[in-house]
Amino acid sequence: MTEQERMKAGYIWLDDEENMALQARAKTLVEKFNALPPEAMEERMALNKELLGECDEHVWIVPPIKLAVGKYISIGKGTYMNAGTTFIDDWKITIGEHCLFGPNVTLCTTGHPIAPEHRGDGMYSFPITIGNNVWLGANTIVMPGVTIGENSVIGAGSVVTKDIPANVVAFGSPCRVYREINEHDQEYYFKDRRFDEQPVRGEKDIPHLSFLED
Repeated sequence: MTEQERMKAGYIWLDDEENMALQARAKTLVEKFNALPPEAMEERMALNKELLGECDEHVWIVPPIKLAVGKYISIGKGTYMNAGTTFIDDWKITIGEHCLFGPNVTLCTTGHPIAPEHRGDGMYSFPITIGNNVWLGANTIVMPGVTIGENSVIGAGSVVTKDIPANVVAFGSPCRVYREINEHDQEYYFKDRRFDEQPVRGEKDIPHLSFLED
């Protein structure tokens, strides 16, 4: 059994030449991605497809980013990631459609044994799954094996160590469910600010970003 096969089966694994080659390729592409000027939006989106395993063309990732391998990452359409996203993607990271990432979000599929006498044995990796329409606040850390259900909101600075169900607001370290998303959220967007009290925006007033359109 190769080290990559051990990793995919959930066993303790070690870096080998195969994984080091994957990481070297990813680092080269990440360096290109992060070095592109801010106005090179179409070039950056094209590079997404080369760098990542699956990435819809309508995905917006703000540099800089950091990642390990790249090919195990899948990102659905309409997802936006603010600056500083870090992927420890030794194994699969699946991100749904229309997700929002605040600055400096970390998704970490890999960890090490707690017992010091076994820590040198290697590492383990388990997939991370982020459902559609999930919002991860700034500086959120998602740990190995976690699934976050669709529509949920994770508060800034949270450390997510266990699965979070769909349609909830959760935060903290460790992250815990605070409440369900409810009717109040349908009426208010911030404190006492109501959706129906905003000025109406006409169709011609809606900004269109050409590089995100068909």
